[in-house]
Amino acid sequence: MNGESLNIEQDNLAKLRELFPSLFTEGKLDWEKLKATFSDDINFSNERYVLNWAGKSDAFRILQVPTTATLKPMPEESINFDTTENIFIEGENLEVLKVLQKSYYNKIKCIIIDPPYNTGNDSFIYPDKFKENKADYEKRIGEKDEEGYLMKEGMFRKNSKDSGHYHSNWLSMMYPRLFLAKNLLKEDGVIFVHLDDNEIHNLRLLMNEIFGEDNFIASFIWKSRQIVDSRTQNGVSNDHEYILCFAKNTGVLRGKKSDITKYKNPDNDSRGPWMSNSILGLATAGQRPNLHYIISDPDTNITYSPPPETGWRYSKETMAAKIADKRIVFPIKKDGRPREKKFLSELESDYTGFSSLLPTDLGYTLNGTRELRDLLEGNFFPFPKPVILIKALIEQGLDKNSQDEEIILDFFGGSATTSQAVLELNKENNGKRKFILVQLPEICDEESEAYKAGFKTIADISKERIRRVIRKIEKEKIEKPDMFDTGKQDLGFRVFKLTPSNFKIWRSADINEETLVQQLDVFTNPVHEGSAEQNILYELMLKAGYLLTDKIEQTGAYFVVANGELILVLQKIDEKTIQAIIAAKPKKVITLDNLFSGNDQLKTNTVLQMKDAGIDFKTI
Repeated sequence: MNGESLNIEQDNLAKLRELFPSLFTEGKLDWEKLKATFSDDINFSNERYVLNWAGKSDAFRILQVPTTATLKPMPEESINFDTTENIFIEGENLEVLKVLQKSYYNKIKCIIIDPPYNTGNDSFIYPDKFKENKADYEKRIGEKDEEGYLMKEGMFRKNSKDSGHYHSNWLSMMYPRLFLAKNLLKEDGVIFVHLDDNEIHNLRLLMNEIFGEDNFIASFIWKSRQIVDSRTQNGVSNDHEYILCFAKNTGVLRGKKSDITKYKNPDNDSRGPWMSNSILGLATAGQRPNLHYIISDPDTNITYSPPPETGWRYSKETMAAKIADKRIVFPIKKDGRPREKKFLSELESDYTGFSSLLPTDLGYTLNGTRELRDLLEGNFFPFPKPVILIKALIEQGLDKNSQDEEIILDFFGGSATTSQAVLELNKENNGKRKFILVQLPEICDEESEAYKAGFKTIADISKERIRRVIRKIEKEKIEKPDMFDTGKQDLGFRVFKLTPSNFKIWRSADINEETLVQQLDVFTNPVHEGSAEQNILYELMLKAGYLLTDKIEQTGAYFVVANGELILVLQKIDEKTIQAIIAAKPKKVITLDNLFSGNDQLKTNTVLQMKDAGIDFKTI
C-alpha cells in the first residue's frame, strides 16, 4: 500500500504481460512485436539473427576510445617486487585491459572471470546515460574521496530489475571487457566465465558474437549448493551455476587424466597390462541384424548370445578375429558375459574427455567461504569460489605440460581465489604458472566485518589473501621440506595501481588564450611535476610494448630493459652516454625530450647516429 490510486496504465500492461509475455522486452512493451502479433503489417526493421540491446553502439564506442592511463608500481605493498612475475593490479578493469593491450596482446593462455551475475541487487560500472561521453565517463570513474579512494557513488550503479535497461546495462558492461580480453589471449588460449541463470542465455550469444560460435568449447555445470534450499518460493532449489568456456582460435581443453590403475595383467599376457571393456552394442535385432549372432568360447565351447536390445559392438568377422587374437575374455561363470581386453600400451592418449557435469569433489560455495574465512580469520567476502574448482579450470586451460610458464588472467579478481589456485598448483609440482589479477578498489560497507577488520576496499582483501597464502606456503616449505618441492617457486607478487599518465596530454579541443600557454608547456616539459622516475619508467615500458615483469637494470644514466632490447634515458644525456648506448646495440631507445634542452646540435647528432646504427630512437 502506497496511498495512491490504481495506476490504470500499469494495471493494463500487467494484464497484457500475463496473456502475452512475448510482447515485452526488458519490462517494456515492444511495439514492433505487438504490431506483428495483431496485424498483417509485419515488418521487423533490420531483420537478421543478431544480439542487440539498447546502448550496444555506445558500448562499442567506449571500447574503441584509447586510454592515456598507466600503472603505478607499489613495491611497498608487494612481496619480492623485483623478482616475482605475478601481478596484482588495482583499478577499474576496462581501463586496465586497455592499458595492457600493447604489452600483453596475444600472451595470455587462460582467462578465468567471475563477473557480476546481474541478480538485481549487485552494482557495477555501466553508463547510466546511454549518451554518456568519454569525458563524463572519465570524470565518473575518477571521483575520489578525501583519502584518494574511488567513490562508490561515482563508480557504481545498482542495476535493479525495475530498470528499463536491466539486461542492456549488463551487456554494455560485459561487451567491451570481453572484446579486449580476447585480444590478450594466445591463439590457443581459452576463457572460462562463471555465471548463473540470470544472464547465461545472453552471455552465450554475446560470446558467440565476440569469439565466434565455432570456438564454443563447453557449458560446464557446477553444483554450487551442497544443501537443498527450502526457502524458495517456487519450490525449486537452485543448486547449480554455469562456467562457459570459449577458445580464442585453436584452443582445446586438456581432458581428464586416464585412470591407469585399472590396468592389470592377471593372466601374464605378453602384451602387458589390460582392462576389460564391454562388447555390447546399441542396436536391436530389427535395426542391425548382422550384430546379433552367437559366439563360442574356444576353450569350453560354451555359447553366448547378446541381449536382444543391444546386440554385439562388432560384426561377426571382426569378433572372430578378436577371439582368435585372444582379445576376448570369456567369463568363468556360465551366466557371465564376454568382454574385450584393452591394453595400456595401445592407449592413444593419457587423457579422456573432461565431463561438462563437474564432479562434486570440486567443492561447493560453502567450501570457498570456509577457506577464505580460515585464511583471513573472518567472513570478509561473500560466496568466493572454492580453490579446488579454479585449480581444475586452470589445469584444463593449460597444455598437458601443466608446468609451462603460462599466464592466467582474472580481471574480476574478487577475493583472489585465482591467485591462490595458481600458487598452490605451482607448489604441488614446482610449476611456473603466473597470474595477473585485476580488482577494482571497491569500498567496503562501513557496517561490514571486512571494514571493521581494517579492509577499506575489496582490493585490500585480495592483496591480504595473496600475502597470507604466500606466508602459508613458506611455512610449509620450512616445516615439511620433503613434502613439497618449492625451492624454485615464485612466492611473490607485484602490486600496481591504475593512475593517470605521468605525461602531459595535448588537448586540441577548446583552445583559447587562457589554455594556450598551458598547452604549449606540454612541448617544453611533457612530464607532470612530481612524477617519480620509477613511475615514468614503467609507463614507458608498457607503452613501448614490454611486460611489467621484464628485467630492468640500471647502467649509469640509463635503464636497460628486457636483456638489452630497450634502453630508457630519464636523467641526463651526453655524447659519452650516446656512444655507450650505441655500443650496447638495443632495438629501441627512448629519451625524455627535455634532456636535450638548450642543445639542439646534440639531439640532431643523436638522431643521425641512432639511425645509422639501425636503432629505433624516440623522444618523449
